[in-house]
Amino acid sequence: MSIIQRLLPPDPRLFGQEPDYRFTLANERTFLAWVRTSLALAAGGLGVVSLLPDLLGSELLGILLLGLSVATAASAYRRWARNERAMRLGQPLPHSRLPQLMAAGTAFVALVATVLFVLDRVQ
Repeated sequence: MSIIQRLLPPDPRLFGQEPDYRFTLANERTFLAWVRTSLALAAGGLGVVSLLPDLLGSELLGILLLGLSVATAASAYRRWARNERAMRLGQPLPHSRLPQLMAAGTAFVALVATVLFVLDRVQ
């Protein structure tokens, strides 16, 4: 299985039966929330680089935020598709590492930002 096939699973609507529309809509809202989070991270990354050019390590901080944005966006569709397919087949929802990734990534970016801020103030 190629990386593209792993990231973009087949259309889940080709499997099983149509679930209660409320669950499908809730799954879609969750997907859109992850996409909004990804957009906010991208905006933050671009904002740091362009609005704080004098901050020590602003490029590193911007790249970290953009990287977290890419990972979130890339994982969001896969999570939506796997959940949709499970609902259509009457299976338990699959485990997702996206919340772990976001928690660890956000904590790491915050730690790096704090260190860079302190180092910038010391100079």
